[in-house]
Amino acid sequence: MCVQDKEQVSEEMEILGGISSGNGENRKNWPLHSEIEDAQNENRGKITSFDLAPLRNSFPLESISEDTAIADKKQISLNNFLPCLRSGEWSDIGSRSDMEDTHVCIEDLAKNFGYNLLGEEAISFYGVFDGHGGKGAAQFVRDHLPRVIVEDANFPLELEKVVTRSFMKTDAAFAESCSLQSTLSSGTTALTAMIFGRSLLVANAGDCRAVLSRRGMAIEMSKDHRPCCVNEKIRIESSGGYVDDGYLNGMIAVTRALGNWHIEGLKEGEKGGPLIAEPELKLITLTKEDEFLIIASDGIWDVFRSQNAVDFVRRLLQEHNNVKLCCREIVDEAKKRGAIDNLTVVIVCFHLEPPPSIVVQRGRVRRSISAEGLQNLKCLLEG
Repeated sequence: MCVQDKEQVSEEMEILGGISSGNGENRKNWPLHSEIEDAQNENRGKITSFDLAPLRNSFPLESISEDTAIADKKQISLNNFLPCLRSGEWSDIGSRSDMEDTHVCIEDLAKNFGYNLLGEEAISFYGVFDGHGGKGAAQFVRDHLPRVIVEDANFPLELEKVVTRSFMKTDAAFAESCSLQSTLSSGTTALTAMIFGRSLLVANAGDCRAVLSRRGMAIEMSKDHRPCCVNEKIRIESSGGYVDDGYLNGMIAVTRALGNWHIEGLKEGEKGGPLIAEPELKLITLTKEDEFLIIASDGIWDVFRSQNAVDFVRRLLQEHNNVKLCCREIVDEAKKRGAIDNLTVVIVCFHLEPPPSIVVQRGRVRRSISAEGLQNLKCLLEG
């Protein structure tokens, strides 16, 4: 899961440059992205300060200017796109004895916590949290991270720094809770997506994955943080940790997570230990070619490749255009394919209409069976 398809890598190179855990779909029409006044910071609540490591992955928010002259008429058309959001979600315990996944969908993040952004557009928030060693950490992060983000003094001005800081503040807060209640001792991955205007900001710590469908092409919006990843392995070893048989310090299968304070050697030391809560961020401007975003726990990605998931969801939306039902069907399909982990998926669509049909240019070698069909056949043969 650490190696991306060549097509996905190429596509990523090209693009560089409401709470609802229940049933039903969430819909939201978005106004244009506009300037944010400094007055928004007045009377905003603040959180107890926490010394943070350098925010290595932060970069300025992508600016969107309505007055910028663009020669390419096609680009003008793409940039005038206004997302109309619909979302759905579904989860299943799978074959596990305990359900440690959880998720959250918030249509208007600030309004949900009683804040008024002085007429600015709403910020929509979606998250999937995959717990391990118990469900305490996942539920804690689900319940606290959104509020920590909103209550940051710089929200929503410096959103990337706010999100990174909030991941780490929530991790520190969970450590304090564990010291008071040892039964909470556990860990969780965290993957969040925030949509404001035409901007999509994804933050990831762990091996959940977010995949964007751009005119049917799968674009991975997050990287799986696993010990087999070269960059993560280098970081781990520089912080005094090691990788043993594919596990961080021989104990945990992810390299970034919140919680796990009870495991000795993971979060101590001058550099904070090899396991970190700092997320990696990815920000893009949505265009009319962007169709939907899939956010799912690793149980889904154990049996779906990113492009395979996009193809599967696209076909379902073309059949019935029901986002909630689509989430349930992809979870059911994962179980048919032999998934053994907890399964959670959130899908956010950017159009009211289903994805259009696309004529696929076939190569010289014709396939008699699709990759999805081959996987289904394999599962049937293996019983």
